[in-house]
Order: sequence, then structure tokens, then C-alpha cells
Amino acid sequence: MIIEIVILAMIAAFLGLRLYSVLGRRAEHEEEPVPTRFERSEGGSTPRATPAPLPEPLRPSRDMAGFPPAVEQGLREIATADRRFDLLPFLEGAKSAYAMILEAFWSGDKETLRQLCDSDVYQSFADAIDARVAAGETLDNRLVRIEDATLQAAGMDGRTARISVRFLADIAAVTRDKDGTVIAGSLNDAIESRDIWTFSRDVGSSAPDWILDETDED
Repeated sequence: MIIEIVILAMIAAFLGLRLYSVLGRRAEHEEEPVPTRFERSEGGSTPRATPAPLPEPLRPSRDMAGFPPAVEQGLREIATADRRFDLLPFLEGAKSAYAMILEAFWSGDKETLRQLCDSDVYQSFADAIDARVAAGETLDNRLVRIEDATLQAAGMDGRTARISVRFLADIAAVTRDKDGTVIAGSLNDAIESRDIWTFSRDVGSSAPDWILDETDED
């Protein structure tokens, strides 16, 4: 009888130790973070859990302050739809695009225009280039400086972001005939040019590029 009690006590102690061991390991496991995605661990093929990256926050609101209410609201709509949107780099890019498009038009570089403009604007530039070539004329223009580039309008049109920029620039413009004779303009006297260009981008596209989709004179 005593032997049976001792045996039962030993069995109970053994089971208790096993239960404690299992529960202890389970508690340790429960302290591990919940896997959200998996990566291959270094030196082996066993996946390990790592936290998923947090979404990029919206750009600081101070970059979009100081504009007319309608423009500021449009910028916020764009920033909400496209978390990659950053106003200051956009403005710098718009000034670069302004210079590149003008120079491509003046030199007759249709391929560059095709890449930077939508189909309607491209066709308008291409028609003007063809008419100039047919007349035997060439442009010897120079963009002296961009005096100012300010936002005129911004907003979402469906899934398309559209921003209008007013450019104030000094341009030296010369037109030459087929013999190279100057028939209009002067490289010594720059004229002031005022243009409002509208750039657009499909926020659902993986391509970050904005294109020119409308031109107006101020």
C-alpha cells in the first residue's frame, strides 16, 4: 500500500513538472510579437517574423499653408490621395519641366515633348514645329531666367491630380528665315513671358512623373 502511494506521488510529481515545463514555454511564446509578414532568416530557410512598415505620414502641413483656401484645400486632397506628394520638390520639378519643354519646342525636339506632355499639348507643339519647318524658319531663343513660379490652382479630378503653375520668365527670342537672317526679335533684349501651365499625374500609377496637360497665357 505504501509502495503504491509512493509510486502515485512520483507519477504526480512527474506530471506536474511536465505541465509546468509546457506552460512555461507557452508563456514565453505568448510574449513574442504577432507575425505580420515573414522574411527569410540569416543563414537558414526558417522564416522569422518582422513588423510591417508603418504607412508614410502626410507631408508637414506648413508646406501647404499660406495659399488661397481653394488652392490649399486642393493640395491637401492631392496629399491625401498620394502620400508621395511633396510640394517643394514638385515646384522645382515644374520649373525644370518648363525650361526643358520650351527648349525642346524651340529646337524642334518632338521626342522630348512627347515624353513631357499629354497627347493634346504634344500635338499643338508638333503642329507649330511643322509649320515653322515648312516656312523655313528657325528659333534662336534663350530662357534667361525664371523670375517666379506660383501655384494658381490644385485639386483632384477623379484619380488624376492637377496643379496649375503661373510662370514669370525672361526670354530672349529670335526668329530666323531659311537664310539665317533675323526676321523678328533680338537676343539683346529679353521679353517678359507670363504663362500658366497645368501639370497632371495619375495617383494610381507607379510612375512618379507629372506631365504637362494644358497651357495658357496669363
